Amino acid sequence: MIIIASIKETIEENRPYEKFIAKGPKALTDSELLAIIIRTGTYEKTSVSLCENVLRLSKNGIAGLADLSINELTKVKGIGRVKAIQIKCVSELSKRIAKAGISYKTEFTSPDIIAKYYMEDMRHLKTEHLIVAMLNTKHLFIGDFELSKGTVNSSVISPREAYIEALKSDAVYIILIHNHPSGDPTPSREDIIATSRMKEAGLIIGITLIDHIIIGDNKYISLKQQGLL
Repeated sequence: MIIIASIKETIEENRPYEKFIAKGPKALTDSELLAIIIRTGTYEKTSVSLCENVLRLSKNGIAGLADLSINELTKVKGIGRVKAIQIKCVSELSKRIAKAGISYKTEFTSPDIIAKYYMEDMRHLKTEHLIVAMLNTKHLFIGDFELSKGTVNSSVISPREAYIEALKSDAVYIILIHNHPSGDPTPSREDIIATSRMKEAGLIIGITLIDHIIIGDNKYISLKQQGLL
């Protein structure tokens, strides 16, 4: 019986691979794709069943994997530390793939391009992070840095720190990017005040703030497009 069970389990484990070969990756479910990554299940559950349990743990299915910690993943019976790390690596890889098409020396002239570059890194964050992207005279991206973490508040954000870093990099233009953990990118009163304060400081220094992009859950708002800059 043990031999029969082992053979049956091997067949079950190989089904995602066979399906991939026969029909291609698009034919696989999210749990089947993830099962190929973690490779093996347990005596009681196949890798596909394990991954179904992992996805049920996530509030947003496969998109919510980034929100799960190693400790949360290992609470799923059959998911040890190694499998948890594999799953987290898949999440990180997806972020990097999303950014790979937009690299240094890309023209940051469109809010769509800017939002796409930062979306996967920022949409899952639990607290607000404010990033400053720096551009040269041709609006080419030359780098970025984190200005604040926790809240975007005009009394907390330091234009001085932002522009010191920008001057060090010979930036001519800057763009502010921050996330709303609620998933709703609608700008708050504080967002608008902080943006105005940053823009005024830039006019004195000679570095132009050209936009402020607020990242939500797979959506964004450009303050420039909204006429708020």
